[in-house]
Amino acid sequence: MAENEASAAAEETIEPTETAPETQEEEVHPQDISYHAVENDGSVTAIWEMQGQKHLRTINPRSQEGKQILALFETAA
Repeated sequence: MAENEASAAAEETIEPTETAPETQEEEVHPQDISYHAVENDGSVTAIWEMQGQKHLRTINPRSQEGKQILALFETAA
């Protein structure tokens, strides 16, 4: 009986380690996010939020969030 209990306990500890890598891959790390300004005739027409080479979303530069992002980059330069 002790062997069955030990193997059942071992199975329980294996399950969480098998599912852990899947949850780690889905996490978005803030340092992986970058922003790219799309310009046309010298003015910013869009801001692309990127994770590596993957396009996550497009931000309107006239929106509140777009203005905040552009302000951060203007003060950093």
